[in-house]
Amino acid sequence: MRVLAVASEGFPFVKTGGLADVVGALPGALAAEGVAVTTMLPGYPAVMGALGPVRASEPVADLFGAPARLVRAEAEGRDLLVLDAPHFFARSGSPYLAPAGGDWPDNALRFAALGRAAARAAQGAGGMAGFDAVHAHDWQAGLAPAYLRHAGSKVPTLFTIHNLAFQGQFPASIFGLLGLPPEAFATDGLEYFGMVGYLKSGIWYADRVSTVSPGYAAEIRTPQWGMGLDGLLRGRGATVGGILNGLDTVEWDPAADAHLPMRFTAETVAARAANKAELQARMGLASAPDAPLFAFIGRLAWQKGVDLILEALPALLDHGGQLAILGSGEPALEERVHGATGAQTGRIGSFIGFDEGLARLFYGGADFILMPSRFEPCGLGQLCALRYGAPPVVAHVGGLADTVVDANEMALASGVGTGFNFAPVGPEMLAAAIERAVALYREPALMRRVQANAMAQDVSWRRSAAKYAAAFRTMVAARG
Repeated sequence: MRVLAVASEGFPFVKTGGLADVVGALPGALAAEGVAVTTMLPGYPAVMGALGPVRASEPVADLFGAPARLVRAEAEGRDLLVLDAPHFFARSGSPYLAPAGGDWPDNALRFAALGRAAARAAQGAGGMAGFDAVHAHDWQAGLAPAYLRHAGSKVPTLFTIHNLAFQGQFPASIFGLLGLPPEAFATDGLEYFGMVGYLKSGIWYADRVSTVSPGYAAEIRTPQWGMGLDGLLRGRGATVGGILNGLDTVEWDPAADAHLPMRFTAETVAARAANKAELQARMGLASAPDAPLFAFIGRLAWQKGVDLILEALPALLDHGGQLAILGSGEPALEERVHGATGAQTGRIGSFIGFDEGLARLFYGGADFILMPSRFEPCGLGQLCALRYGAPPVVAHVGGLADTVVDANEMALASGVGTGFNFAPVGPEMLAAAIERAVALYREPALMRRVQANAMAQDVSWRRSAAKYAAAFRTMVAARG
């Protein structure tokens, strides 16, 4: 079976978040299930620069104002189909944000072009062979199912929602430029409260809709977390489901990670102490081997609960803990992190920005990883934490609840805990979870047991790839 995966980013070529990791890792896992994936990406400079010899190239005469082409090539061992449209993608910096701030003003057309070209490729554009199914990721690929449906194509689509909060909504005035029939701008189509909804398009037109964990699939069908789309998602019934994200366990392997001063396995987890010492030094923390070191890695955003961490600081610091923060995001939260770091020299360290090597050191050296998200579609951070023996402290939401087994008293007695869950999501319950983590840390034998449990978890794509493969086969069979 041949599947065209369509996305706005993919590791290792361009990455702003977990979407890229999924797009980069899933094709390899699906190959073991007999599914050959070609990944379609925009022709950003980094993507174009990574391409090997071109195997096929087909011109696209006029793609919203200028010529473009579809380029088939291999890069980094991956089969790529690249939309080379310089007028949209030959830009440095963020795939989505202009250097002066805010979204690129032509994002609606940029990603309409991606969807339109994907539909063309799926049906066998020019001399290129077509595909059996399309896997469209997030709002940036949300128009691909619409273009296929209105072209009368029999190629089925699976649309995966990575985060319902990002919906790709644009003024109604853009619709006339998209090349879709007038009837597509309706409640039974792209229209969303008088605007054009790209994410809504994917949900409405795709044969099946998935999201990145079973827990999140349930949450987004409720008014609290459905963000205005819960009714539509409930209306799709059994065609909506959750398939848990995984990790590329070759890429994420503490026994072979070149970013770690000391590599380790579950049998040599005590070697993490050298990584902890290096992390403390890098983050300006006191050299204190016995201090429980908590860490946060990610966007400094309300969704991620960074403010909750700052409000729960007394519980962490009063119990002798240290805190390391890596990330960037909302200016107000960045300022608060700066303030906390300055007020607690040697006990709190922060790096505003992102550094891949430092992130690996966080996972390989911190004692606990904090993820107090108010909502979390899946989260890859807790999977990395499990893999690297840093028990995660997580809010009991979405994919975090699906992947972390709370090390409560009964779980510890049964030997099955892998981290700490807390609910409801607020600073008081986070503080209580931190206190439980500190108590575990003070009992080295139990701490080692939980670390071993965490590292024993299968966080790979193996099970989830089988579910994706089954979904593709079901769709293709249904379309005949």
